[in-house]
Amino acid sequence: MEIIPAIDIRGGRCVRLLQGRFDKETVYSEDPVEMARRWEAGGAPRLHVVDLDGARTGEPHNIKVVEQIAKAVSIPIQVGGGIRSPAAAKLALEAGAQRVVIGTSAALHSELAFKMLDALRDSAIVGIDARDGYVAVHGWAEVTGEKAVDFAKRMVSFGAARIIFTDISKDGMLQGVSLSAVAEMADAVTLPIIASGGVTTVDDINALVALNRPNVEGVITGKALYAGTLTLSDALAAAK
Repeated sequence: MEIIPAIDIRGGRCVRLLQGRFDKETVYSEDPVEMARRWEAGGAPRLHVVDLDGARTGEPHNIKVVEQIAKAVSIPIQVGGGIRSPAAAKLALEAGAQRVVIGTSAALHSELAFKMLDALRDSAIVGIDARDGYVAVHGWAEVTGEKAVDFAKRMVSFGAARIIFTDISKDGMLQGVSLSAVAEMADAVTLPIIASGGVTTVDDINALVALNRPNVEGVITGKALYAGTLTLSDALAAAK
């Protein structure tokens, strides 16, 4: 299982939000590129880069930072936030991203989702953000009436290659992973799944491994690494 450090960018800085709330921001570094180098040096197999400004506005804002990170490290990066059109996806890939995350666009516009997934193939990850089991959109500001597992199955029928599943009630809270929700998603589809939200200590990594769901291929961790409740070396060891 891959351990994937998150680098969330807002205004060019590396930050973390509490449950996606922009009024609950903590700045961890003025230099996201240096942070990327730090995680690579620590053994991270890939990085998860989020353009928070893009997630809020619907179009990429920090693409230059993405490009700088891609040039600074040799490990692959996946990029999300504001990827709501084929043009935005192309921009991120040209900046050096190996994969792009599409979320809100897919949740709200089926025709666009099909078009993007067909064009991007393995370069696309469908981001499924859930609150109380239902899909959340627009930077988690709104919750739809569609269950996350039903949305996942619909995206499978559209040709999705993999999924990032985030329980946003846990994100940034350091209160543990929603193991039952991850297991439910893993059982609903056969696609590779990357879990996100709530990772606090190495016990959470051990618990995800213990779920024994082979299609849970990775886990994204952010605040735990920055706050020091989890070290990258411990996480990597547990994931093996």
